[in-house]
Amino acid sequence: MLKRFNPIVDKSAEIINFIMSSPDMPSDDSLLFKIHLSVEEAVENVVDYAYEGGMGWLEAGTELDTSGLTLTILIKDAGTPFNPLEKEDPDITASAEERKIGGLGIFLCKQMMDEVSYRYENGCNILTMKKHLG
Repeated sequence: MLKRFNPIVDKSAEIINFIMSSPDMPSDDSLLFKIHLSVEEAVENVVDYAYEGGMGWLEAGTELDTSGLTLTILIKDAGTPFNPLEKEDPDITASAEERKIGGLGIFLCKQMMDEVSYRYENGCNILTMKKHLG
């Protein structure tokens, strides 16, 4: 299940809803919460920062492995090259006033999902997130 959204300006909710309505999604509320939070953070980052004015495309989709135990979420765009995994994790022990701005979203993705990977290929940012369901 893969779909291209173009342009992505003002389409965060539509993209997130598309991913979360996939038949590949688990029925477990705890897993759904973690997946939804991760999807929301990843999609918002692309919509807000990948293209000037949001006037680009994003492909999003899900896939369940043949055993039905691992959900893969793919988010792909041709925006400014950016590897969110290179960003240093925020100091969550510091108070909100002392913390540097940014980085909390991808940190949450890494905490909520079992695997998060990034690659830049053929002019595209490709973020892959996996959640083990069993």
